[in-house]
Amino acid sequence: MKRPLNIAVALEYDGDSAPKVSARGVGVIADEILKIAKQHGVPLQQDNELVNVLAELGLGDEIPEDLYRVIAEVIAFAYILTGKFPKNWTP
Repeated sequence: MKRPLNIAVALEYDGDSAPKVSARGVGVIADEILKIAKQHGVPLQQDNELVNVLAELGLGDEIPEDLYRVIAEVIAFAYILTGKFPKNWTP
């Protein structure tokens, strides 16, 4: 049985505009993206369906509006894990 290819997509979010694809790759490139993310303490989330959709976008592309909610959940998850909060956030 053939092992499925790794796919990785990295998103960049500045807090002001829609998140953008900052890296994407398959196989060895995906492994390198994940390695670099881990080295820099970037939170990772595995969601095969979402990564397949995001992998269709080009580098620098903003995520489509229909993905805003799910990506907002991913970003919130990453914020919680790293103890960061959005600009102007107050508890």
